[in-house]
Amino acid sequence: MDVYKTIIQNTSLNGMPKWFKATSLLLFAAIISLIFAAYLLLIMQGTEQVIHFGY
Repeated sequence: MDVYKTIIQNTSLNGMPKWFKATSLLLFAAIISLIFAAYLLLIMQGTEQVIHFGY
């Protein structure tokens, strides 16, 4: 809980309504989870993919 309070106090979320804080942190967590899942898929199946660079 200390980490959560520190994040809120050191960002522009300080003073915002609770619903806005929760929504913004949920959106941040969703984006991080999506990036992590894409990274895991790239690690697991990246060697089997053929990527062509060109126009």
